[in-house]
Amino acid sequence: MFYNISYLFFKLKLTEPSEKAIQFWVKNSDILKLEYCLKYGNYKTRQLAAQGLEIVGNSSSVPVLLNAIDDNIHNVSIAALNALERISPNNELVISITRKRFSWLKNIRDKEESQKNKAPRKYNIHRWERSSKKSFDRVKEQLKKPIR
Repeated sequence: MFYNISYLFFKLKLTEPSEKAIQFWVKNSDILKLEYCLKYGNYKTRQLAAQGLEIVGNSSSVPVLLNAIDDNIHNVSIAALNALERISPNNELVISITRKRFSWLKNIRDKEESQKNKAPRKYNIHRWERSSKKSFDRVKEQLKKPIR
């Protein structure tokens, strides 16, 4: 009962559902509530909802998960990919999308690692003296000397 009230508050955009509420919905197989959380929740709620759909989801939740793999937060998109792989492992579209997405994420992580492992470059910055500054300094020094 309490978790249904928290779902109503979530739909009214007053609060976010707690981790316990999402676990309760997973235990009771409330797929519609999990899908709604995956669409409209904050990043932690979306990640937990995707992980919950991985456990109890069926083929009707595939479109929601396909939209979730384009999420800006990598943990949410990875959780959605894992759920897609578990829900429909034989669907060729899902297989190709997950393969491309995982390779894309792997490339990003490899680039970040290579950036961290590179030795820092030492740049030699040469300050060239300008001739105009030299002549100005020379004139300035001559003006300091007494006139003969």
